[in-house]
Amino acid sequence: MRIHLLCVGRRMPGWVEAGYAEYAKRLPGECALHLVEIEPGHRGKGANPDQARREEGERLLRALPKGALPVALDEGGEPWDTVRLAAELSGWLGGGRDPALMVGGADGLAPACLERAERRWSLSALTFPHPLVRVILAEQLYRAWSLMKGHPYHRA
Repeated sequence: MRIHLLCVGRRMPGWVEAGYAEYAKRLPGECALHLVEIEPGHRGKGANPDQARREEGERLLRALPKGALPVALDEGGEPWDTVRLAAELSGWLGGGRDPALMVGGADGLAPACLERAERRWSLSALTFPHPLVRVILAEQLYRAWSLMKGHPYHRA
């Protein structure tokens, strides 16, 4: 199985790239994490944030692999604790469809992405900067895998 992490944003700071890479490399081939960076919509003086979000949504939906299970990372989604994420990961491993986790940009996901998603997952009631989300997701996926496998990384 391959977990597709579709994230709006390019040219991340070094600490984001290093943090993501650290946890992504810990995941075994059975649930390899594959990052796809999506070009952000135009923002700046006089720019329309709704238009930027629509552009990002179109790019995210084009990047969805055929047959993948689209999962929207959304503040209005269902909160999953680590045990629940481990159960989801186990289901993904046995389900025959690669999950595609969609992470929006500065203004969140486009409505079209939320409509296309088969699942909505909220990482927290807190709001995180979108670059940090890719690090959190990589770490949490590794933690869930370690829980599934009885690895000592997760100490609950």
